[in-house]
Amino acid sequence: MKGVVLAGGLGTRLQPMTQVTNKHLLPVFDRPMIFYPVETLIRSGIDEILIVTGGDHAGGCLKLLGDGRRLGARHLYYAYQEGEGGIADALGRAAGFAGGDPICVVLGDNIFERDLGPQVARFRKQPHGARVLLKEVPDPERYGVAEISDGRVVHIVEKPADPPSCYAVVGAYLYDAKVFDLVGALEPSARGELEITDVNNLYIERGELSYDFVNGWWTDAGTPESLLQAGTLVASAR
Repeated sequence: MKGVVLAGGLGTRLQPMTQVTNKHLLPVFDRPMIFYPVETLIRSGIDEILIVTGGDHAGGCLKLLGDGRRLGARHLYYAYQEGEGGIADALGRAAGFAGGDPICVVLGDNIFERDLGPQVARFRKQPHGARVLLKEVPDPERYGVAEISDGRVVHIVEKPADPPSCYAVVGAYLYDAKVFDLVGALEPSARGELEITDVNNLYIERGELSYDFVNGWWTDAGTPESLLQAGTLVASAR
């Protein structure tokens, strides 16, 4: 299995801090944000990783991470996303890198207390399809939310005003090689982006999406408030 870290976008919610740098290079406690998803993959047994970055400051990721050996990766690769085409658009840049292998995708601003080894091991036993990871949260309206019925995710709703559950779909996804065909068939959403929620709902329609739960705490770091929370959580765990 290969790993993909999606670290593109313009970081508009973190302006002016992102005016002259990529969001994923901002510090979370004592390390750059992008270290955390890369290290999560490595601790989960995935050490061949593609970084998909973008914007005017993408070169900072390459300068910081290099070939990845300092973090324990066997090798890091890089791809560039033009503009803000959405998470699924960024994922589409990984098709050649994946080469038909299953992948574990982690958003570059998502930070996990524990590795994803158990979830990856359970996904490996699936014959095909995808697996999303869920976490119970007090504010599900901020996230994609899983509607669960009879032990299955039957739909995922993006930032619902009336959430069908308290289970947020976190920024880590496990996919088989068919994900790139699904990405290629997507139409842009109302905001002009290819949405990862649409990819996951297509797997649901095919009856090929399973789910798992995150162990330990989890947070994103994409807003000033969540960036502060992420630093506090990391500091408390040291």
